[in-house]
Amino acid sequence: MFDFDRVIERRGTHSTKWDMTAKLSGITAPDALPMWVADMDFAAPPGVTAALKAEVERATHGYYADTGTWAAALTAWLKKRHDLTIDPAWVSPTPGIVSGLGLILQATTEPGDEVVVFPPAYHAFRKIILANDRRILDAELVQTAGRYAMDLDALAKKLTPKTRIVFFCSPHNPGGNVWSAAEIRALATFCAEHDLILVSDEIHCDLVFSGARHTPTLTAAPQIKDRLISCFAATKTFNLAGAHVGACVTSNPALKKKLDARIQASGLGSYNLFGMVATEAAWRTGEPWLDALLPYLEKNRDILANRLQSAAPGARAMKLDATYLAWVDFSGTGLPAKEVAARVADKARIFASPGPQFGPGGENWLRFNFATPRPILEDALSRIDAAFADLRAGK
Repeated sequence: MFDFDRVIERRGTHSTKWDMTAKLSGITAPDALPMWVADMDFAAPPGVTAALKAEVERATHGYYADTGTWAAALTAWLKKRHDLTIDPAWVSPTPGIVSGLGLILQATTEPGDEVVVFPPAYHAFRKIILANDRRILDAELVQTAGRYAMDLDALAKKLTPKTRIVFFCSPHNPGGNVWSAAEIRALATFCAEHDLILVSDEIHCDLVFSGARHTPTLTAAPQIKDRLISCFAATKTFNLAGAHVGACVTSNPALKKKLDARIQASGLGSYNLFGMVATEAAWRTGEPWLDALLPYLEKNRDILANRLQSAAPGARAMKLDATYLAWVDFSGTGLPAKEVAARVADKARIFASPGPQFGPGGENWLRFNFATPRPILEDALSRIDAAFADLRAGK
């Protein structure tokens, strides 16, 4: 039903992923391959296309009326896919999760307050914190048995009277961790003990591979619901990033009132018509598409991990239970991080996300987006193979 091998030409289509590669990476080759930003190269679910087509053909694109169907679609999706029950009244739509994080910061903290981040972590966390004149309190993750773990004892020693809030990425980006319920409960207990608000960014929660299961933070730790804001979106799941629509969910009326006040003060209480239509249609019709996509992504994950580690002896992809973003450690190659980056960019002509932008712990890593048709992935891997050929020859 779904042809994920189909290559869709995206150059010249106002695609950030493809059309901004030269400007952002310095790779000017016309055949450069973008494997950086979290944006898939697949056609969206047919139900989304049909809903947008109907809107276009109606040809009256006025203000979007929030009649409750969008929050109801999210509520039904979370119940069906994750057995999570929420009240639609808890939902605050925002223009994407990152803007939602900024609004949360403005609603719950003051300039100069500290925000806990577990690096290496999604780079937009760092950008939005600093842009709002808040401070980053890094609690670097530790590697245990090939995956990341939180060191809450070490974090406790770093807390100050200015520490107010925790940004938690679940599943984790870039490491691909699917956190256990026990790990989530431990963090939730920590937040309660230290009077911290917990913001759980669960945008990748639908992109979980076989053998793993996402546990929503609200499910794992309902006892801290009054200090919890969970963030969800259809945009990563269904390749709708350009829709710029997300949801911040909290059962605490006082917390929601503060957040909604910031949304109104920022002039963001009127929603993008096309984004709302597309994301609602995705939740209502996209499950068969997602069920077909996940095995395709899982195979891409395995192909990339195996081929890349063979191409560059000593490189290692972290075990990835979720997301379509491979996190690869090149320290075992013996090459300086700058040389690895240069080989990937200059010889392979691939734009990968540089590890240092994810904060402490990312210095020897690159992140590769493998959510692309297999012909493109095979091209990329052949280029990487050539870029590190001398290592295999023992030179």
